[in-house]
Amino acid sequence: MMKGNKVAITGIGETAFLRKGEETVMQMMTRASLAAIADAGLTPADIDGHVSNKYVGHPSEEVAHAIGAATRRFTAVADTAGGTATTGDALRLAQLAIEAGLARHVLVPYAIRSTKPGGVYGFHAREPQKAGLEMPAGFFGQPTYFATMANRYAHEFGMSEEELASVSMTYRAWAALTPSAQKRDPMDLNAYRQTPMISTPLRVADCCLTTDGGGAYVVSAVEAARDLPHPVISVQGVGIGYNNYPHGVLFTQKPCTFDYPGWDSAAQAYAMAGVDPKDLDLAQVYDGFSISAIVQTEMLGLCDRGEGARFYAAGHARPGGRMPVNTSGGHMSGGYVPGINLLIEAVRQLRGQEGDRQVPDARLCAVAGLGGNNHSTTILARD
Repeated sequence: MMKGNKVAITGIGETAFLRKGEETVMQMMTRASLAAIADAGLTPADIDGHVSNKYVGHPSEEVAHAIGAATRRFTAVADTAGGTATTGDALRLAQLAIEAGLARHVLVPYAIRSTKPGGVYGFHAREPQKAGLEMPAGFFGQPTYFATMANRYAHEFGMSEEELASVSMTYRAWAALTPSAQKRDPMDLNAYRQTPMISTPLRVADCCLTTDGGGAYVVSAVEAARDLPHPVISVQGVGIGYNNYPHGVLFTQKPCTFDYPGWDSAAQAYAMAGVDPKDLDLAQVYDGFSISAIVQTEMLGLCDRGEGARFYAAGHARPGGRMPVNTSGGHMSGGYVPGINLLIEAVRQLRGQEGDRQVPDARLCAVAGLGGNNHSTTILARD
């Protein structure tokens, strides 16, 4: 097993989260990368390691050239999707490179243009199983898939409309305290009910935002981090769970569609970090949809299985609650730059930089990253 407290996240950077931006993915990654490097107190010439993302379409040499990085001594590609790639897979690859002496400072950039023609998940329409069997029946699109998860979950554990709505309302309460969040207008139950129904029981408010934006972070050895400007935010644990369902059948053919590999990833991460869920001060949970956030909240051990919706309805995750979750508004109210903006928010909270939304004395945070057929759990700690 890998050991914790070997590497730290030393620099973070983001672009603005826009409903529709003008920049390309490459331009957003470049700006976020330069911001992260400067935040770390480094220069591009210090960056000698790169972890790229297979879904972005730009290899590491393009990013290295754009930012003026040092000669690349290490490169890798995160071969997972969504939040698993940005918050787990890439981080684990960076730690392996640093511990092996292959790089000193590893850059992890990511950007997304959700407003590109066809949307970010339009490629699913090219999958033969969907095109031939599912799409003719109208069973296509992420909201439809996750709506079936919500219905199955409600059948097994019970879930009222008010309990489901409490997830969206919780994250909107945090977004109201976050100047960079896309959606900051207050949302009570009545406002939730005014948002259009997309696929029963999921309304617009239950779905992640459409965002054009980018983010990046720098990973360095803990010893090197002690000489850099910010408090040391070390990686205490990283766990990744996988299953072998291809994305073409993932959301429709599994025996239980909402049973992600998060139980496995969480167990790995807690074991590596030597902590338990009760030790956490806050969490950031990949909230592509309200139901996926509910299930992952349970997988992190923040509540018992089947109690996720009631956990949110009781107010535990809201500002002032006993276990704050998605303190920037998450993907549903803050911005949808899959996973990476949640990891960046975790670092900011642990640095103590968040002003009105700062969780008091935050020292330990879990980040859950859903990637469909993969799931990551990462435990970050302030020294």
